[in-house]
Amino acid sequence: MDFCPLNFIYPNSFYMLKNIVCALCVCVFSFEAAAQSIGLMPILQEIEQNNASLKAFSSLLESERFLLKSGNNLPDPQAGAFYLPFGDHSTGDYSEFQITQSFEFPTVYGARNNLIETQVSQNVLRYKLKRQEILLPAVQLLHQLVFLDKKRIVVVERTLQAKTVYTQLQKLFELEQIGILEVNKGKIAWVQEQFKIDQLDADKKNILLQLQSLNGGKEIQFDPSVFVENLKIAPKDSIWANKKYTDPELLLLNQREEVAKQQIKLSKNQILPNLTAGYNYQGVAGSNYSGVYAGVSIPLWSGRNTVKAAEAQYQYQVSNSNATQNLAFSEFSKQYNQYQILLIKYTEYRQTLSGLESDALLKEAYELGEFSFMEYYVELQFYQKALDLILEMENQLHLLKSDLLKHQL
Repeated sequence: MDFCPLNFIYPNSFYMLKNIVCALCVCVFSFEAAAQSIGLMPILQEIEQNNASLKAFSSLLESERFLLKSGNNLPDPQAGAFYLPFGDHSTGDYSEFQITQSFEFPTVYGARNNLIETQVSQNVLRYKLKRQEILLPAVQLLHQLVFLDKKRIVVVERTLQAKTVYTQLQKLFELEQIGILEVNKGKIAWVQEQFKIDQLDADKKNILLQLQSLNGGKEIQFDPSVFVENLKIAPKDSIWANKKYTDPELLLLNQREEVAKQQIKLSKNQILPNLTAGYNYQGVAGSNYSGVYAGVSIPLWSGRNTVKAAEAQYQYQVSNSNATQNLAFSEFSKQYNQYQILLIKYTEYRQTLSGLESDALLKEAYELGEFSFMEYYVELQFYQKALDLILEMENQLHLLKSDLLKHQL
């Protein structure tokens, strides 16, 4: 095969490729000052409003709230009557009427009300945790859309390049300067890039369907090009301090301790006697008697070991909270370190790639006749894979960051 100068194939080919690579580097490598996407939060609010699971869970918690409140109601009053006309007696028929109201010792209701309020607050945290479980996948799917959008821009540019190469190879074949195998390679390269676009479009549709499902069946309107986020994050101690006071998963641990503590107070009050008050009427032989009725239970057996059980439950919750928080901090530290290592690697990689002039070196080697155009094109794939790796690393950083900061959702 005769050597053909690059300028014959495409006069501005290398300059065009250089501009494309530089533009992609700017697109991929730039760090923006904004902390969160301009268009991300409205979408998350829409998903929270429309998500069927969140709606169902909210209804469940509301029913539980009413059920808890009903547990502090007084028992129903009791009414009874006697009318005794039968039997041997010289006096008139005997009749009796009584109405009573039983209730626990008054302090029990205050203690139980405090317990119920604590349990209701716990349910609020349960909802926030469920909300987080719904919105975190949504955030990550939105990040995937941003990644696919950037990837598609790159692949479209490569497809145009591959098409240009294939067209020029056909011209060279017509001039009998190259063989049909070179033309076939160029065509295969072009078709492969076209297939990548189709695959990216299919992946985007699948993600949009998942988001639509999270949004209660309503389509999501999201423009990935408006997404802007800074990959830098706050120091580990600062994030962890904020996480301890805002993450519902960790706050639930403290709330369970508080529930157990309130249960101890309730158990101690329930040892006190139950009371009964009422009205009684008796009538016989034209005479009648009426007055108040009072009764009190003697708590000899019912409260045995209940306080000890509540105290043991509290000790368990305290120990479990400490163990769970330590494990959570360990996992958080592991994630944070993984993120920082990847961020350093990503930063170094992008700086190295943006400082190289590999296309110019390839151009010079080609013009010196060191390899054919197809060999040049194969070499160019190496640097294209490097750009792909940059995009993959950036996407992975976004996913890791969203998981690290999920308590902010």
